[in-house]
Amino acid sequence: MVSAYILIQTEVGRANHVTREISGIKGIMQADGVTGPYDVIARGEAADLDELAKAIVMPIQSVEGVTRTLTCPVLQF
Repeated sequence: MVSAYILIQTEVGRANHVTREISGIKGIMQADGVTGPYDVIARGEAADLDELAKAIVMPIQSVEGVTRTLTCPVLQF
């Protein structure tokens, strides 16, 4: 299992819409609006990195209002 934080920048005024939309994506455990350089931070889980990209990150990037994402996989020490 792979977990990742996905940091999301949105168009002005679209953070609430983006948060609602990505909360419905399978594999998203949590999505929260935040302040700072990113507007939304989501935590996702998938079987592997390939599934993380295809089933979670790509659908997030297709949500209307998303302008940029940064995916940070969680390391297991």
